[in-house]
Amino acid sequence: MMRQPLEDRDVTISRARFTVTYPSSFMLVASMNPSPGGYFNDPEAPVSSSPAEMQRYLSKISGPLLDRIDIHIEVTPVPFEKLSEERKGEPSLVIRERVTKARDLQSLRFQDHDSIHYNAQMGVKQIRKFCPLDAPSLALLKSALERLNLSARAYDRVLKVSRTIADLAASEVITSEHISEAIQYRSLDRDGWLG
Repeated sequence: MMRQPLEDRDVTISRARFTVTYPSSFMLVASMNPSPGGYFNDPEAPVSSSPAEMQRYLSKISGPLLDRIDIHIEVTPVPFEKLSEERKGEPSLVIRERVTKARDLQSLRFQDHDSIHYNAQMGVKQIRKFCPLDAPSLALLKSALERLNLSARAYDRVLKVSRTIADLAASEVITSEHISEAIQYRSLDRDGWLG
């Protein structure tokens, strides 16, 4: 049910006498346990599920739905030592400033497009125009596509995320580092998850 709204950014409701379409541009943020017991890939936890049970559990989320999600990452448990250390992270104001600058770049990039305001809204035509790759980046993406068996839709998602990573770095071009980082955000495409 969510695949079309994620893809088309609208919802169509059909009844016997009428059909109505509503706009539904939204950001989906979701989480799930990696296994029935919740400890898949945690070396400290006891294995409580068989590989078949974990595969059955993970297959509850469909591949076509995963394809439409731009970023999916694995979050491992944080040990106490990391939680209790005194080291400070990057301040929120600095992060906000970087994000605001990236959004301004995107607004400028899409100023001639009425329905596109940021990278996630790009269609295939805009991806081809605004996400050109040099030879090393193209080779890296080709290798990842073959190794991870990514779909054409996932390929486009990697390019959109790469464009955003480049924008956050204030880079006009997408480099192999941006492609590499974007590929890392496709953790559910890797073997050991649904593979």
